[in-house]
Amino acid sequence: MNSTKKCDLLIKHATIATCSDLQAVDELLEDAAVAISDGVIQWIGSSAQSAQFQCENVHELQGELLTPALIDCHTHLVFGGSRADEFAARLAGVSYEDIAKAGGGILSTVKATREASFNDLLDDAVRRLVHLKSQGVMTVEIKSGYGLDVDNEIKMLKVARAAGEATGVEVKTTLLAAHALPPEFKDNRAGYIDLICKELIPKVAKDKLADAVDAFCEGIGFTPDETRRVFDAAARSGLPVKLHADQLSDLGGAGLVAEYSGLSADHVEYTSNKSIQAMADHDTVATLLPYAFYALQETQKPPIKAFRKHGVAMAIATDCNPGTAPSTNILQCLHMACTQFGLTIPEAWLGVTLNAAKALGISDQKGSLEVGKQAHLVHWQAHKPSDIVYWQGENPVIGVFD
Repeated sequence: MNSTKKCDLLIKHATIATCSDLQAVDELLEDAAVAISDGVIQWIGSSAQSAQFQCENVHELQGELLTPALIDCHTHLVFGGSRADEFAARLAGVSYEDIAKAGGGILSTVKATREASFNDLLDDAVRRLVHLKSQGVMTVEIKSGYGLDVDNEIKMLKVARAAGEATGVEVKTTLLAAHALPPEFKDNRAGYIDLICKELIPKVAKDKLADAVDAFCEGIGFTPDETRRVFDAAARSGLPVKLHADQLSDLGGAGLVAEYSGLSADHVEYTSNKSIQAMADHDTVATLLPYAFYALQETQKPPIKAFRKHGVAMAIATDCNPGTAPSTNILQCLHMACTQFGLTIPEAWLGVTLNAAKALGISDQKGSLEVGKQAHLVHWQAHKPSDIVYWQGENPVIGVFD
């Protein structure tokens, strides 16, 4: 009886970090092999045992590291214009408040995004996605939030989807219309929330343009009550929620999104123990954004020890945006999560793999190297995960299997 099996791709002689849990980042599989069929991981074992597979497409890794592809689970990657002049002004001592009063800040990006054509936005988004992909990122969440009206929010979501198709990166889209108050509604907050809840959310849900709904719950953003209205509308349309929570103050945002069994609470620098307990109870991920923390020169760090104590999963993302995180460098964020926030190397790796997948509601499909999951894998010029976190300035990606 012939026991030989067939597969589409066989990767041999790899050092594998499966990223299925913290221990699996430290306890590597040496001289290991992976068999892939139809884009799904079929088998994992020793290279010696891989002789059971008949395969015409065989890759030998010579002991180099193989991991799941990375996931950037929080970005604002589609936008028009630049805020480099504002960056220079802040360096010269001009406050963010004064910049905003002069027409700068987020509303300057809104103006530029509204004015930009679909193709111009797409070209820029593709360029940013290509840079992320070159670092081993194969899944990216992209938010709207710089249109702040029906047509332009939809334009942003469509650009995000088109950018994913153009690059081969899987894009998960998030409606963030509750990002800021548009100028035409500056004296009518309730009217804008009505627009989001009664028109935008139902439309993007019906047209399947968004995978989730987000809001900015903060003193300079939207109140907890306004956020509840947005979340209630999302629930009616069958869309999961996530939240920009507790970045500048504790308004209970992380606890609020957990109450709705939200996918993630993001930023979370000021999150309270009460909210952390709620996140643990509802399996809501804490998404850490170290580049924004660095760029804003913040001093209040996320409560990492409390997240650990309560078993809250921690993800890491770039927060790519033109104002507070002008970066598409996920590998730098991996490093910063350790140096700025005190994450361990295994925690950091789970932050851009399995926990990032949890923050997008797709951990059953990707985020770890396990049988039955999608075969998005990265071949690194390294022999252990710490090599990649430690060394900065070079791109250690040899190739991506997708």
